[in-house]
Amino acid sequence: MTTAVDHYDRFLAEHYTWMLGGDLAALAASQRAHLIEWGVVPGPAGPAAVDLGCGPGHTSLALAGLGFDPVLAVDLSRPLLDELAAHADTVPAVRPVRADLRTALGDLVRPGSAGVVVCLGDTLTHLPTRGDVAALFGEVAVALAPDGVAVFAYRDLEVPLTGTDRFLPVRSTEDRIMTCFLEYPDDFDDYTVVVHDLIHRRDRATGNWAMSAHSYRKLRLSHAWVVEQLRLSGLRVTRERSEPGGMRTVVLRRAV
Repeated sequence: MTTAVDHYDRFLAEHYTWMLGGDLAALAASQRAHLIEWGVVPGPAGPAAVDLGCGPGHTSLALAGLGFDPVLAVDLSRPLLDELAAHADTVPAVRPVRADLRTALGDLVRPGSAGVVVCLGDTLTHLPTRGDVAALFGEVAVALAPDGVAVFAYRDLEVPLTGTDRFLPVRSTEDRIMTCFLEYPDDFDDYTVVVHDLIHRRDRATGNWAMSAHSYRKLRLSHAWVVEQLRLSGLRVTRERSEPGGMRTVVLRRAV
C-alpha cells in the first residue's frame, strides 16, 4: 500500500485545488475568516507562523494576509509546493519548505518563537503512526511562543462507516467527479483505514467518461485520544468545533 506522500505526488496533487473548490484566492479568503474566528491573529506571541501540511497553500496565503511573516509552508509533496510557489511569487512572507512534518519544527523553528502553528486538512492522519502524532504535539508545544496558538483539524474515524456510508462524495463538476471510498482492513484492526480515491473525467471531444483510482492508508484517530495526547504534551484546548463527516477542529494554547 502506497504512502500518503506517494498518493499525493502520483495521483491527488493535480486534483487537489479543484477538490477544495478550484479557486485558491477564494479558498485563502475563506480560510482567513476562519483563522480570525479561531483567534489566529498576530499579537504578543510574534508574527512567525508555521503551516504544517500546507498543500497548495491557501492557509499559508491566509496567514500572510493576516500579517504573519514569515509563514513557513511545510509539505513533502513537490507538486503541491510548486503550485504554492507559483501563487506566492508576490507574497514574500510565504516560504515554501519541503520537509517532513516529524522533523520540520525542530529543524526550522527556534523553541518558543512561533506565534502560530497550524496543521489542517486531516494532515495528522497521514503520519505513519500514532506515536508520530503524539510526538508532533510535543514539538508544537516546544515551538510555540508563550502566547502562541495552535490549530489542528482532523477526521475522527474511530467508528467505522458501513455499507454505502463508506462512499463519500467529494466534488462534482461538468467534466470531473470525485468520490472517496473507505475500507477498514482486518490486518490493521482499528489502527488504519484504506482510502480509495476515485476520479471520473469526461473527454470533452468525445463525451466519454474514464475513471482513474489510487489508494493509500491513513491513521484512524479518535477525538478523545487526540485531546488526551495534546494535554500530555502541554497544550490546552481553548475551542473545539465538529463538522459533518467527522471533521474536528481544536484550537490550543500552551498550558500555564
